[in-house]
Amino acid sequence: MKSVRLMAVGATLTLAVLTPAAPVHADTPTAASILRSGAQKGIADGYPGVVGLVRSGDSAQYVSAGTGDTATKVPADPQAQFRMGSNTKAFIATVLLQLEAEGRLSLDDSVARWLPGAVDANGYDGSRITLRQLLNHTSDLPDYVHDTSFYNSYASNREPGRAWPPQTLVDLGLALRRPSAEPGEKWAYSNTNYVLAGMVIKAVTGNDPAIEVTRRIIEPLGLRNTFFPTTDPALRGNYLHGYAYGWLGMVLTDVTVSNVQAMGSAGAMVSTLDDLATFTRALLGGRLLPPAQEAELKTTVATGSGDIRYGLGISRFQLPCGQWVWSHNGAVLGYFSTWYADDDGSKQVLEANTEYHLQAPTRGQTDTDKGMRDAFCAL
Repeated sequence: MKSVRLMAVGATLTLAVLTPAAPVHADTPTAASILRSGAQKGIADGYPGVVGLVRSGDSAQYVSAGTGDTATKVPADPQAQFRMGSNTKAFIATVLLQLEAEGRLSLDDSVARWLPGAVDANGYDGSRITLRQLLNHTSDLPDYVHDTSFYNSYASNREPGRAWPPQTLVDLGLALRRPSAEPGEKWAYSNTNYVLAGMVIKAVTGNDPAIEVTRRIIEPLGLRNTFFPTTDPALRGNYLHGYAYGWLGMVLTDVTVSNVQAMGSAGAMVSTLDDLATFTRALLGGRLLPPAQEAELKTTVATGSGDIRYGLGISRFQLPCGQWVWSHNGAVLGYFSTWYADDDGSKQVLEANTEYHLQAPTRGQTDTDKGMRDAFCAL
């Protein structure tokens, strides 16, 4: 599910260091201390828990604030799993780019070539929309998340096991409005695009996108704590609980068990800070894609929001300190995560927060994101 940049009782704050950073002057804030300060503000704003990671080359530091489970009060573990939402999109884009490199499709193919009739309602024509336009959000397809029946079901979390077939989600999106622009004419974020992208992966390979993501990315990179649930709404093992505030912002509800079919290839994946950092380093550093596809990945379009530009499942913008970063965030019920990285992934800042009630921006999102930006500038 889409969100813009980055709620609970106060809790202790810890900092774990894997590899010592280079010595700095005692009065100079480190990237980790800056990220820790932002996380602490997030707890003050009402987040149950915040975990973060700063990395420069082989040096990594972890930040943890608050609790990973409000019932047990266990400290939030920076190595625990969380639902990473729309950070799934970069995995899906990578698979399609790999398929292109293998000659099995072209990103300039129409959607209709692989999914005849899937986008053929309310004035939409899949023969005029390309796979590239799905991945860079210039298709003009409406976002199914805004359908009232879908939103109420997902936000209430009363149907965590409800089936949401991909074509049903697409149909909900198409019914929201008639076309408002020509394909490729303007940028507008839509989860419908990536549900279709997952459908294309299945049409080309015969496999569910979860299988292809696992075979092509998770296993080769050794992402032992990353998985792509397709029906099971539960988390198991070491994980952060996710929470959501009610409509009046007073009652905090545990929504860890939530519907993954509602997000599918647009945002159902589960990961950890370490695994997400490994994936983004490999992606930006050229380990997952040949040069031609790496160039496509990083070819961006304007979003109409300042200097933010969007590539294929990743975005790019300039921080106030002048540094350019690649980034994406992920927001699903109960969880909000974001990553920043430089062009080859050698410098990274990542963070995950354990409250999201489908509203943005919130005070917590703003404060923790500022901490991330300032931390990256200090690397």
